Amino acid sequence: MKRLIFSLVTLAAATVAMTADNEDKFPQFTPDMKLRQAEMLVERFYVDPVNGDSLVEQAIKSMLKTLDPHSLYTNAEETRELTEPLQGNFSGIGIQYNMLNDTLYVIQTIAGGPSERVGMLAGDRILAAGDTILSGVNRSRNEVTKFLRGPKGTTVDVTVMRNGVANPIEFSITRDDIPLYSIDASYMIDKENGYIRISRFAEDTDDEFSDALSELKSKGMKNLIIDLQHNGGGYMATAAELAGHFLKNGDIIVYTNSKDSIPNYLRARGNGDFGKGRVVVMVNQYSASASEILSGAIQDYDRGVIVGLRTFGKGLVQRPFTFPDGSMIRLTTSRYYTPSGRSIQKPYNSGDDKDYSTDILNRYRHGELSSSDSIKFDPSLLFHTLNNHRPVYGGGGIMPDRFVPIDTTFYTDYYRDLLAKGIFNKVAMTYVDRNRESLKASYRDIDTFDARFSTSPELMDNIVAEGAKEGVEANPEQLEISRQYISTLIKALIARDLFDTGAYYKVMNPLNPIYREAVEIITTPDTYNALLAPAR
Repeated sequence: MKRLIFSLVTLAAATVAMTADNEDKFPQFTPDMKLRQAEMLVERFYVDPVNGDSLVEQAIKSMLKTLDPHSLYTNAEETRELTEPLQGNFSGIGIQYNMLNDTLYVIQTIAGGPSERVGMLAGDRILAAGDTILSGVNRSRNEVTKFLRGPKGTTVDVTVMRNGVANPIEFSITRDDIPLYSIDASYMIDKENGYIRISRFAEDTDDEFSDALSELKSKGMKNLIIDLQHNGGGYMATAAELAGHFLKNGDIIVYTNSKDSIPNYLRARGNGDFGKGRVVVMVNQYSASASEILSGAIQDYDRGVIVGLRTFGKGLVQRPFTFPDGSMIRLTTSRYYTPSGRSIQKPYNSGDDKDYSTDILNRYRHGELSSSDSIKFDPSLLFHTLNNHRPVYGGGGIMPDRFVPIDTTFYTDYYRDLLAKGIFNKVAMTYVDRNRESLKASYRDIDTFDARFSTSPELMDNIVAEGAKEGVEANPEQLEISRQYISTLIKALIARDLFDTGAYYKVMNPLNPIYREAVEIITTPDTYNALLAPAR
């Protein structure tokens, strides 16, 4: 014991001596040595027990915060959750589900997936997975997901209750790879104009987009609306692949630049398969990163019209560095630039810049989301498009060619409170659960449903009643203001549960002012051409 105490005291004394004049006496004492020594000192001398792994992780996080808002450290589990949506698939049982009154409802089974193969149906209630109760115990979605997902080839026994069946049904499901799709919706607006919504830029996004594009072209599509609203990005190379559908061989799509290398250019390969026809791209304040690469390239080559709100403004490129334990650092290594030379990264001071983290809220407070007059551009960041020499600006996102303010006419405190309590999802799910067979018989496809179904007064009454149960006091005046929006939202949620996610957007889009403006532009050649006209 004495020897141990002596060693510790000696170590402490040596540390003090080293730090007193390390430049003259200890020139070999480097910053990385200091970091390791600091961790060792805390572990050995701190008054309470400490976790060494946690110390290191916190040190890494603190170090990255001094750099920029997008360099980050993730532990092994966080890394898996971060990368999984971009890898195109995961291993699980293949269902879409939701929680209603602490009950896990199957909304849909993935076509050809493990659950469909064993006979599970939409509307089934999953009571348990193995020995673990999933319904009636107030579990979070993350908890439920952990029990249902797992390595490919492993088996999970699932207990299910089904309407019309007295006793629980037992399914033994072998987990398999389940695809994650990037295309949320793809449909014809009319005989000549199509619509594709992209939710992320993942490994398989270009293949999905190519399939959707081919299908719409086979239906007569000549012009296309691309919806990138709320698309936070993904792989830069995938954005470049998508841009290649619209540009010419060799056109620069994006380039990156860093302190230690020459610019790296990503160019279009081959002549795009949609080189002609009008293109309109929908964006908003949450369209970021790869979404800005695609919309920036289309804008810079005057290949299409950008419609909506100024995009997020993320022009920093992160390179992943993975540790043996599965954790990862995503370190910013370069900036990307649009073909005209614009950096669209908005200003920041450091990784914990509060103004940066509250930028979207500040845009709202300053009126930018309601009026383009509130947006001020730095004259030194003026650029011009490459073909028609129209003025465009760098320094903070892609500014659309046609600004569309947000619509708040339907928004009331009553609507907000109902939404926060999950009332709309609850009412829609309950309605579908009770009427699934009759609804399927009456509406064989989304087009029939969209044309013939309307939200009944009884459903609206159910919303008010369910809200009251959850403490949302009825407000007839505010309900009337929000009625049309709520009615359409319920219809869209029912459509999603009956058909797919694309059905939701087909019903809901006409209430979106950015979508309405996009349709107006793409169906009016004179307006479209005027927005892209060469600068004079």
